Amino acid sequence: MTWWGWVIAGAILLGAELTLVSAQFYLVFIGSAAILVGLATVVLPLPTWLQWAAFGALAILSMVSFRARIYRRFRGVAPAVRTGPQGGHITLPAALAAGESCQAEYNGTYWTVRNDCATALAAGSRARIVGVHNLTLLVRPDEPGR
Repeated sequence: MTWWGWVIAGAILLGAELTLVSAQFYLVFIGSAAILVGLATVVLPLPTWLQWAAFGALAILSMVSFRARIYRRFRGVAPAVRTGPQGGHITLPAALAAGESCQAEYNGTYWTVRNDCATALAAGSRARIVGVHNLTLLVRPDEPGR
């Protein structure tokens, strides 16, 4: 690939990061790697395979080494990735004594819900999902303010 092809591709990637992606800082490193390979190709005529190898290595190494630091600097702490229903709240359709189960709807799906504490839960009360065991939601009484 020609040196100017690398520089143009890098500029397009940097522009895409600024306009299309919500500053996740992935394309910045790929674009920067392309520009660096283009500049290196101006100084040293590198074979095509070496250009691609350098591009891949620079993109991966810079992303792994610097992305987290730059993200924290510009955006603050990265948001926690929340998977599954744990931490959510559910309204119980039936009273549940300690260890009892019932069927309840959560986010459009019916689940088996089990009381995971020694306190009985009243029908119609809100409960916090503290865990998931197979297809059973484990719930405890909702604490005010959470």
